[in-house]
Amino acid sequence: MELRFENVTKKFGEFSAVDNINVTMEKGVYGLLGVNGAGKTTLMRMLCTLLPPSQGKIIYEGKDIFSMGSSYRDLLGYLPQDFGFYPDFTVRDYLNYIGSIKGIRPGVAKRQAEDLISQVGLSKAADKKMKKLSGGMKRRAGIAQALMNNPKILVLDEPTAGLDPNERIRFRNLLSEIAGQRIVLLSTHIVSDVEYIANEIFLMKEGKISYSGSGEELILGMGQQVWICSVKQEQVRDFMKRYKISNMRAEGDNVELRVISKEKPCENASLAKGTLEDVFLYYFGERE
Repeated sequence: MELRFENVTKKFGEFSAVDNINVTMEKGVYGLLGVNGAGKTTLMRMLCTLLPPSQGKIIYEGKDIFSMGSSYRDLLGYLPQDFGFYPDFTVRDYLNYIGSIKGIRPGVAKRQAEDLISQVGLSKAADKKMKKLSGGMKRRAGIAQALMNNPKILVLDEPTAGLDPNERIRFRNLLSEIAGQRIVLLSTHIVSDVEYIANEIFLMKEGKISYSGSGEELILGMGQQVWICSVKQEQVRDFMKRYKISNMRAEGDNVELRVISKEKPCENASLAKGTLEDVFLYYFGERE
């Protein structure tokens, strides 16, 4: 199983939302990490054939996905940032409706819907109307609809937007469980969504994939640039102007800073082990 982007570009007028992307994906979970406006959603919409590339090709198993038509869409599951649903449908009705749209036979769709309702933890809410669900429950229903056709390619765009920490953990565990024999592409700007579950992470900035690798590889690639130091409260503003600060914590009259810097930022600074959050700030963050 192979999905390949070859020189994929998407322009809107003179603006390149996606700029010459070349990546290859096989079975596993891939994280697409970047700030809002980096081009993640445009890239995913092309992968789902909702937008054609201005240049380049997206190839699945040796075939251009836009030439495959419905045979490609049969392999695809998609959860957009804002997915549509009929508010007066129950969860069960909604999934069966999605099954009919995807051309699944009614009996098969019914069994699949029940299995997915259980898998995403909505058994007690199966007969609730969609409009009555919490934000977390709606996202789980969205994941279930994306899985209704047992897709080989699962595309999730900001799937944890608006979820509380417990729901995020539930989602990550669910995604690890269902990844199996699929290509899963997860777009997010929340580092913890991909830190523990992604086999490979793509860092996207201004339409380009700037860097890629496992979380550990990206951390190592940043080098030793994470420092912990303690400064007076009145020095904090100056440090924020000079350095990227990934965290700060008050300690009496002082403030402990986590600083991203090639050079030692102050006399009492000591090197610390980097995290993916530090990597995100290193590549995408700005000084105040």
